Amino acid sequence: MLFDPYVRSLAEGAAGEDLGSLPEWDLADLYSAIDASEVEADLEASLARAKTFETSYKGRLADLASSNVGALVTAIRAYEDLEDLLGRLISYAGLTYAGNTTDPKIQKFYGDVQERITSASSHLLFFGLELNRVDDDTLEKAMEDPGLDHYRPWIEDLRKEKPYQLEDRVEQLFHEKSVTGRGAWNRLFDETMASLRFEVDGKELAIEATLNLLQDKEPQKREIAAGALAKVFGENLRTFTLITNTLAKDKEISDRWRKFGDIADSRHLSNRVEREVVDALVAAVRDAYPRLSHRYYAMKARWLGVEQLNHWDRNAPLPAADNRVIPWQDAKATVLSAYGKFSPEMADIAERFFDRNWIDAPARPGKAPGAFAHPTVPSAHPYVLVNYLGKTRDVMTLAHELGHGVHQVLAGHNGPLMAPTPLTLAETASVFGEMLTFQSLLERTTTKETRKVMLASKAEDMINTVVRQIAFYTFERKLHTERRNGELTSDKIGELWLDVQKESLGPAIRLNPGYESFWTYIPHFIHSPFYVYAYAFGDCLVNSLYAVYQDAETGFQEKYFDLLRAGGTKHHSELLAPFGLDASDPSFWKKGLSVIEGIIDELEELDS
Repeated sequence: MLFDPYVRSLAEGAAGEDLGSLPEWDLADLYSAIDASEVEADLEASLARAKTFETSYKGRLADLASSNVGALVTAIRAYEDLEDLLGRLISYAGLTYAGNTTDPKIQKFYGDVQERITSASSHLLFFGLELNRVDDDTLEKAMEDPGLDHYRPWIEDLRKEKPYQLEDRVEQLFHEKSVTGRGAWNRLFDETMASLRFEVDGKELAIEATLNLLQDKEPQKREIAAGALAKVFGENLRTFTLITNTLAKDKEISDRWRKFGDIADSRHLSNRVEREVVDALVAAVRDAYPRLSHRYYAMKARWLGVEQLNHWDRNAPLPAADNRVIPWQDAKATVLSAYGKFSPEMADIAERFFDRNWIDAPARPGKAPGAFAHPTVPSAHPYVLVNYLGKTRDVMTLAHELGHGVHQVLAGHNGPLMAPTPLTLAETASVFGEMLTFQSLLERTTTKETRKVMLASKAEDMINTVVRQIAFYTFERKLHTERRNGELTSDKIGELWLDVQKESLGPAIRLNPGYESFWTYIPHFIHSPFYVYAYAFGDCLVNSLYAVYQDAETGFQEKYFDLLRAGGTKHHSELLAPFGLDASDPSFWKKGLSVIEGIIDELEELDS
């Protein structure tokens, strides 16, 4: 899943606010119900077919590559079909669970499906490992066959993992133990977080509703919400500290066995991005902290009439902000209109999500927090989850997730093995969708004050997407590095958290007591270590792309759609070349960051 809850923690609207009819997704295109006979039949079939596949091909791939390439192509197609079936099953279980993480029946269903998928896929594990043991020259010659050459991008990606793969039985042990190891700790985090309740003004609220109050126009409500969050996070600190220590050690064991050189190298490998490129991004963003977040928050403090902002005021609305509730139909019209101005095809694809119930929008108890787009499998279609409350940021979140959805639809023709996009480029379409929507709304502003509010909102979103995510990445690096020296106490983790927050947010933000535990609710640290830099990568990339779009007379839309259609078949250097962009050039990141600086510059001019 592509989870985007980092700043997209929305929540329930205030009582009586009319959002209109909010859609709930219809998962029947996957399966009709958790107890449907088709689910059990497919679970049984997946295991049987996986065993047959293993019996048919294990130990034969080198011979097939050298003497019967047609049979090897048949094997890859059979493997691909099995991946689609297994993907359909786990997608359905995962989406059902995301819709209600606290229902015991759904919890059991999700856990059972995970176990059975792991069991079936253990019989497929040999395939990639054995294919990687085929001699380079033999495989290159075999790819002269057009059928095998079709899978070249997948095979070449697979070969990149060859230096880090282990002996087959060790790989199988790692794979099977993931259910009771990493997967179990992930699930504990999810279910613990979903069950937490925060007392605010005599009401028991879930985390979404409480986080949402940090954007309330009343300073007292923001302070009370921050206090409630700190209190409950503090009461559960032992659990979250244990989860974090355990998963960090689990990753260290895997990295050590696989001989990864750096603590984030496994993420860079899965993202198909070079460590040097990420290091250049991180260095550029950290160098820009004073020109971006420090400068913006100092200006915001002046707007709110204070010398320093309390940490709970960081996302406070401006005094002139439009706090009206935006009905769902208006949000839909806004996003589709913005998409349509760029490309009618883009709007048509996005509209399917509304028309065919591919979106789950209401905030409800037990539902997964934040927002995400899930590609499921190419034989089906993506689904989008949001927690819609009618704020402007909710509209931007919808635009973001539909960008993912459009990307996933366009990439689907590549099939289960080559449709998935590395996370760095997966954020391109989502952030581009946000930019289109923002620019469309900005064009509608009619006064200096409304323009200022819109620009300030965008500046905050970009700071949250770039500065905050690089700070998260820096925190993770510190945490995982320290963990290699032994277990970390809650106090130590809190100390690391405060250090990076002070550096990134700057002197205009006061980090009050209690904020040291706010690392606990960030799901990326648990589900996908070092994921977070992908957001900054995507935002800076889109800023550069959008500048090309503004300067282009014709042809940009088609080149952009070619980028999306490529899915996981091309490296970022190939995808960006048609736009004259190169992420390995250090100046590339400065160009992207200059767009944020430009917005802050304009805000200062409007403020003068």
